[in-house]
Amino acid sequence: MGGPKLVFDHQMAMDIEKQTLYVFGGRVLSKTPSEVERSNEQVFSGLYAYHVPTNMWRKLKDDCPEMRSRIGHSMLLHPKSRLLYVFAGQRAKEYLTDFFTYNLDTGEIILISDGTRKDGAQVPAAGFTQRATLDPELNEIHVLSGLSKDKDKRDNVRNSFWVYDISKGKWSCIYKNETLDQKYWSRMQHVEPVPRFAHQLVYDHIRKVHYLFGGNPGKEGLPKMRLDDFWALQLCRPSKEHLLRRCKYLIRKHRFQEIASSDPISALNFLQTKLAETVDHSDAEETRDFQLLASTLFKDPTEDPDSLGIQDQGVHEHFTSRSKLFDTLVSFFPEEMTQPKGNLVDVITMS
Repeated sequence: MGGPKLVFDHQMAMDIEKQTLYVFGGRVLSKTPSEVERSNEQVFSGLYAYHVPTNMWRKLKDDCPEMRSRIGHSMLLHPKSRLLYVFAGQRAKEYLTDFFTYNLDTGEIILISDGTRKDGAQVPAAGFTQRATLDPELNEIHVLSGLSKDKDKRDNVRNSFWVYDISKGKWSCIYKNETLDQKYWSRMQHVEPVPRFAHQLVYDHIRKVHYLFGGNPGKEGLPKMRLDDFWALQLCRPSKEHLLRRCKYLIRKHRFQEIASSDPISALNFLQTKLAETVDHSDAEETRDFQLLASTLFKDPTEDPDSLGIQDQGVHEHFTSRSKLFDTLVSFFPEEMTQPKGNLVDVITMS
């Protein structure tokens, strides 16, 4: 008695220590007579707690402005901080991007982000049935995208994987593939999961592995198509030593290309010594890239886009390529240590 009504697309989280199940959101199917009169208005369920040992329900929070109920959202329980993290979802025709916490001990609600991007922060797009996991040791939330809205309010299903650092309060997009070409996904179906929504994602926080199963690919011509593929994902964080070696490789690769444009003999010696010692030969892609660099020695210098008229403008002949190298290198550093990514034009208000 006292539990939620008949609902669907709700979310649940289990507090193992307190042996309590938390249920939030979902659209209510059963209606009271007064609700029938407002049949055009959708009714959403609030937050409930079910204590397993005593078989008792408690209502913790009704649908309210501070904690808007919804469907297709994500809800995670942090066992150490005893906070429920809730974000995204859908309410009627509105796709939500707000992100807030609910304190299980005090009932306090804290809004982390209202989803308006006023601060220019990089956050996941408004989504529905995206899947999320939480790692209490790393203090991170992981989100695999689902159905979202683009800037023209159209539905789209694209692959992206986000990590939220709870300690820093910061989102990072660590993978994104916005390709919509079906031929591409036919070729890549055994390499990476095709974009989907309404899938299932679970996380083994001991082995640090995600498992993904099924979902809806969202194909316009095949609305009833469902997936039954099964994937494992392990996030590998490069060490400081690896990042340092990679930066050295990119810098010396660029230096080799500059030397090759004017002194092929010196460039060949640089390639075989200074550059070769920075290559990770266990990385097939990097090894192939290194092997192909020898062809630069036979390249016509006039084919270099940096040399097309730039010298006449008083700009260094390698300005463009060095700028690209700089942009690549800063991607390895925290945002607070790099130049702003935004465009100054974006801060100008148009009257």
